[in-house]
Amino acid sequence: MFPERQIGASKPAVLRSFWFARRLLSSIFSSKLALLGSSRHPNYITVSTHIIAVFITMSRKKRRFEELEANASKPKEDISYRDPFQEKVGNRVEQIGGKLQGQGRNILYGVGALAVIALLFGIFYLWNSRSNATAQAALGKAIETSQAIVSPSPPPAGSTQRSFKTERERAEASIAQFDDVAQKYGGSVGEKAKYFAAVNRLTIDRPAGIEQLRSLSTSDSNVGKLSKFALAQALADDGKYDEAVPMLQDLANSKDPIVAKETINFDLAKIYEKQGNKQQAADIYFDIAKTASEAKDQDGKPVPMTETERDAKTRLEELDPERAKQIVEPEPQSPFGG
Repeated sequence: MFPERQIGASKPAVLRSFWFARRLLSSIFSSKLALLGSSRHPNYITVSTHIIAVFITMSRKKRRFEELEANASKPKEDISYRDPFQEKVGNRVEQIGGKLQGQGRNILYGVGALAVIALLFGIFYLWNSRSNATAQAALGKAIETSQAIVSPSPPPAGSTQRSFKTERERAEASIAQFDDVAQKYGGSVGEKAKYFAAVNRLTIDRPAGIEQLRSLSTSDSNVGKLSKFALAQALADDGKYDEAVPMLQDLANSKDPIVAKETINFDLAKIYEKQGNKQQAADIYFDIAKTASEAKDQDGKPVPMTETERDAKTRLEELDPERAKQIVEPEPQSPFGG
């Protein structure tokens, strides 16, 4: 009925639909003119118009469906909010995850190794704590022995306090205990035990005790400083002032000599006095006593002078009475205030 026309395969479907509708409408209107007035087709125009409207509607729906299909075929963007911190951390986690990918066995081994190390550390800490407690207890017993009473009379009945008849017996007993502690435990406790053994050995074997103190004094530890001070005292008692003075000066100039500096300086002043350097000794005595007389506590109250500080003032009064008058010893404070 309608002339055929080849539609290029490249034309879109929508253009083909409109072309076909236009041709159909033209044909219908042409036929309508021929049949106008015929009683057999009174509703021809109405029916034809309805058919055309339906066709056009179907074409529009088809075009709408094609547009929807085209939009549906486009990939949708995944819209999500991520703040800068989340973005940075997420990227970092992804990087770490990429590096660790395939490393499951190695990670497992690493975690296992850390667990073993933690277990060993815990065992060592527990053992070390127990060992230190045992070593400290043994050292404490040895110190008690070295400080036991020396008396020719036996202790009273029921007394648990240990006593010795002579200084030598006490020194020998304490040295044996200190040597045993040093041999068994070592470490800082063993070093302290060696120091106490050397000090007590001065009583029964002075040269051996001095050599042991000399060996310990080479260390910069607390025991080394205590050993240096004890060695200086022993040498000064033996009249070896030239050896003792440098040791005491070194301790006095130390930031942390362990022994109180007024004690070190007082011993140094005594050596100067014995050497005949009375002015130098008086200067040290004055500094010790003057500093002590002006000392204040946190509340601004005078601090009572120690025994060494009072002894320094007494020595100054003998060597230089005029300078000693400059020192006013603080009056003792009442515990009730006022």
